[in-house]
Amino acid sequence: MTDRTDWHLRDAHELASEHGVNPALGLPEAEAGERIQRHGPNELTSKAGTNWLSLLADQFKDFMVLVLIAAAVVSGVIGELVDTLAIVVIVVLNAIIGFVQAWRADKAMAALQQLAAAHATVLRDGEVRQIPAAGLVPGDIVLLEAGNQIPADLRLIDMAQLRVDESALTGESVTVEKHASTLIGVVHALGDRLNMAFKGTTATHGRARGLVVATGMKTELGKVAHLLDRDTDRSTPLQLRLAAFGKRLALAVIAICVVLFSVGVLRGEPPLLMALTAISLAVAAIPEALPAVVTVLLALGARKMVMFNALIRRLPSVETLGSVTYICSDKTGTLTQNRMHAELLLAGGEHWKPGDPAPGLLNLELLRAAALCNDASHTLKDGWQGDPTETALTRVAGDAGLHKPTIEQAAPRVLELPFDAARKRMTTFHRTPDGLVAYTKGAPEAVLARCTSQWQPGGEVDLQRANVLDAAENLAAQGLRVLALARRNHGQLPGSGDLEAVETDLCLIGLIGLIDPPRPEAAAAVRDCISAGITPVMITGDHPATARAIAQRLGIVHDADATVLSGADLSTLNDEALRERVRSVRVYARVDPLQKIRIVESLQAHGEFVAMTGDGVNDAPALKQADIGVAMGRGGTDVAREASSLVLLDDNFATIVAAVREGRRIYDNIRKFVRYAMTGNSGEIWTIFLAPMVGLPIPLLPIHILWVNLVTDGLPGLALAAEPAERGIMQRAPRAPQESLFAHGMWQHILAIGLLLGGLCLAVQAWAIETGNGHWQTMVFTVLTLGQMAHVMAIRSEMDPLWRLGLGSNKPLLGAVGLTFALQMAVIYVPAFNTVFKTAPLSAFELAICLAASAVVFIAVEIEKAWRRSRAATLIQA
Repeated sequence: MTDRTDWHLRDAHELASEHGVNPALGLPEAEAGERIQRHGPNELTSKAGTNWLSLLADQFKDFMVLVLIAAAVVSGVIGELVDTLAIVVIVVLNAIIGFVQAWRADKAMAALQQLAAAHATVLRDGEVRQIPAAGLVPGDIVLLEAGNQIPADLRLIDMAQLRVDESALTGESVTVEKHASTLIGVVHALGDRLNMAFKGTTATHGRARGLVVATGMKTELGKVAHLLDRDTDRSTPLQLRLAAFGKRLALAVIAICVVLFSVGVLRGEPPLLMALTAISLAVAAIPEALPAVVTVLLALGARKMVMFNALIRRLPSVETLGSVTYICSDKTGTLTQNRMHAELLLAGGEHWKPGDPAPGLLNLELLRAAALCNDASHTLKDGWQGDPTETALTRVAGDAGLHKPTIEQAAPRVLELPFDAARKRMTTFHRTPDGLVAYTKGAPEAVLARCTSQWQPGGEVDLQRANVLDAAENLAAQGLRVLALARRNHGQLPGSGDLEAVETDLCLIGLIGLIDPPRPEAAAAVRDCISAGITPVMITGDHPATARAIAQRLGIVHDADATVLSGADLSTLNDEALRERVRSVRVYARVDPLQKIRIVESLQAHGEFVAMTGDGVNDAPALKQADIGVAMGRGGTDVAREASSLVLLDDNFATIVAAVREGRRIYDNIRKFVRYAMTGNSGEIWTIFLAPMVGLPIPLLPIHILWVNLVTDGLPGLALAAEPAERGIMQRAPRAPQESLFAHGMWQHILAIGLLLGGLCLAVQAWAIETGNGHWQTMVFTVLTLGQMAHVMAIRSEMDPLWRLGLGSNKPLLGAVGLTFALQMAVIYVPAFNTVFKTAPLSAFELAICLAASAVVFIAVEIEKAWRRSRAATLIQA
């Protein structure tokens, strides 16, 4: 035996001899025992998974989490036990969520192993035996029947009308007609290896005998398992941005605390007091609610996505969708309807399309032949059942008034020659009032070779064979699957020895072109992708001409001669050559699982963020490699779903685009929370940091800082999750993966508005002290709280003013701001709280000053947004 894998190019009996087996007897039991020691069991294996303790420990390695843990320790040391407890709860909850997500992430291999057949029927020592499929070895002779799962990779030896459902492995839903002949050529995609039966696929019709040529991890299914075992974990854009943010924040806080401590000591302040002040400031500066708010935002987004048929399996993927720059989509069922449709009829030079006025006599005869020479069956429960092509023919005939059950009563079938892959045609005999008629249906080249004339209602005429072949080729070039139909009158049923002669001297009726048409909403979704700066790419197991035709209809490509890179072409390109071409190719056809991964990796090498759709086992490795793996919920396999981040419950490309829109909205709202929380923290830092610098006493007590963080970071921050999408969210380019969380002027906003808020607090403090007002600390406390409420209302949009958004467009936020205002008033005016928070009731004039100072923050942000709108308009005009 050799290590070659080109079994489809080898003669079956020659291979059997090479494997040392007689196909009529099978292997001796003793020889099979020796071979299983040599080759190992016929099982899929995987590397050892990560244990749960390691997965749990990994949740505490994020830099932001380490900063929060340090803040919790410091809070405990200085006696702020409530703050410590809050931070610990947040860290533990995030660790649990991350652990559960990681634990679920490695279930694709388990689902793949479920595809392995439990038992196999083999010939050994000349006897038919049932053995565990794990006991198969190369050289075994396997017997297959309809309904059997293929237990190993087989080179077929002989068969009777074997059809195999290979959709789990190749992604194509149409069953495949098999034969035992040796294939000619060099490169054949899996779906074209018609003399092979692959492990994990299912025999749906007929029976066969095959030679086991590969077992376990050496099968095509095993190669998929090997690809799934690769370590493909990539941090999401949000994880990268939050990690960078955490490191920069920690360094900035440490620097500020060192400066504050140093300046205070140089001014003669007690070192212990300055140390506690600096530490309190550090704790206040850390946005401890950020991980919790981000998790809640993602969870709420995932819940909302289910409403439009997108099920999120990994929470960070919600945000990653907003960063997607390429969507690589399967064709069948995602971009198309997964339902064959008769597009065009051509008979004797007459064209007819469904929806046109009633067909003429020529096309009526063509439709009658299509309905009668057809094995589709009808049930009240499920409608038309059978091969997708044949059900499409019965539907189009029925639409023209030729209902299959009715015409079969008038012309019952009395004999048939079933379709087989070698002849590429089928023939049925029908008894009519005018005698016996045989209808033949098949590939144009197979039927035309047997035709000698063209059918006309008035009699036979000469056949323009070259013209008909040209027409068939033109239809095929448009992506249509073309069938030819012919007929012949018989005086009597042929004998068993005359069956070959039956399919000669045929009279051609015409051609029918069929296609799996695009979904009605898919073209609009493709346009939305392009306007959003996302490049749609089609990757399919179908033929190049069909792929190009569908891509052109959808707007993925615009030229009839657009480049389609086939699997055979791709196999000739090295990684560097593929990286050079991958950005210009929009359609790939007849690709295998490893090639899908190469396409994804080549795009990722350019810094692209890739979403990949798929439903078959063959798609699972690419789904795992992609930044967003998108599996099909209706027609997909468990293996694909377990390897994915997102499951489409309606298998619809338009749902991906809707999910991208939601991902962008969620990321925008995360940025709004960071803008809001960090601006508030900035205001607190400036207030405490600058007061000693300008000769004012420390304006806030530790309990004030704790209260401000509690009421402002909590409910208002969470309520930002309900903020609707910005106008034009799908008319802007995707975020660059390397883009900072603070891009587009955010850090300048945080510093400037924070400084403004701090300046307003210190101005109110200075005024109150100057006028001898003893409520200065309560006033500063109130300005700081209400100023942040004014800020959160102003930053609901990065561009649009609040009056355009409307107060009622985010009711949860309006309620949260109202509740926060009420709580702050309670702290000021309820006597019991005055004692706890060291506050005093303010007069109406003092409260009015606080409200006016807070309103300045709102006005400043609205001025900033007006400047942004003006600048954007100028750039558009330029």
